[in-house]
Amino acid sequence: MRDPPVTTTETVHSLDAGSTHRYELDQLDALESESIHIFREVTAELERPVLLFSGGKDSVVMLHLASKAFFPGKVPFPVLHVDTGHNFPEVLDFRDRTVERLGLKLIVAKVQDYIDDGRLFERADGTRNPLQTQPLLDAITAGRFDAVYGGGRRDEEKARAKERIVSLRDEFGQWDPRNQRPELWDLYNARHRPGEHVRVFPLSNWTELEIWRYIAREQIELPSLYYAHHRKVFLRDGMWLADGPVSRPREGEEVVDKLVRYRTVGDMSCTGAVESDATDVERVITEVAATTLTERGATRADDRLSEAAMEDRKKEGYF
Repeated sequence: MRDPPVTTTETVHSLDAGSTHRYELDQLDALESESIHIFREVTAELERPVLLFSGGKDSVVMLHLASKAFFPGKVPFPVLHVDTGHNFPEVLDFRDRTVERLGLKLIVAKVQDYIDDGRLFERADGTRNPLQTQPLLDAITAGRFDAVYGGGRRDEEKARAKERIVSLRDEFGQWDPRNQRPELWDLYNARHRPGEHVRVFPLSNWTELEIWRYIAREQIELPSLYYAHHRKVFLRDGMWLADGPVSRPREGEEVVDKLVRYRTVGDMSCTGAVESDATDVERVITEVAATTLTERGATRADDRLSEAAMEDRKKEGYF
């Protein structure tokens, strides 16, 4: 069932019949229109954009919107993935197939390369998500990218909730929450000095439920792990973590076979699954509509390092 009309309404008077026709956008149409507008405006204003694409659901929806924004042409910028080396194989396979299908240039910055040459070191907890910042900033510098599209949404986490759609990063790639620009009347200020760049979030105003409803409406393909499947997992800190070469149970943690799915996708060592029997998109929508926790709050161990874990990482240059 479609949403009730929002305020995005245009009234047209017919000259010959004198009748009035109303064209109304429902909530998904309005969000889609806003995202496409952001892509077109920022891409027209800046010289070297790049889109962060991991193969996760938000980046898949974002790439779908970018394809719509520039149809019938190709997406006019490359995609960038910061590979931790601990990614789910299903997601990497989906990433590569999608890039090939759309004829895009894929740039991969690998955390493993930084560990191998000593620029970064493994963390004691084994997770590599916090190690993505330096490879990301180096890739932005090497590509001379002045706009970086990301799939962050305001409903995910409190630090993301207070960030603008077009967010300035200084010459060190850092974010200052106190130095944000107003965005009145959908006007986005992407101007910056040499060495700086902007992060752009076309999905800022979307919710997880709206993402899934859009996936259903547009029939967007996703990696299979977003739907219920059997997987060997173990319980740690209230989350079901996948048993694998980069995520091993500790003493007293039992490996069991569970029917699970993933609400968000990150480093295997810090991304938890949820018990679910939602094997298709309609069942996922029903499940998401009833949940009271965001996907990051429920399934991401790296966001539990401290109350300000996400904001601290964003200040350093994280997504």
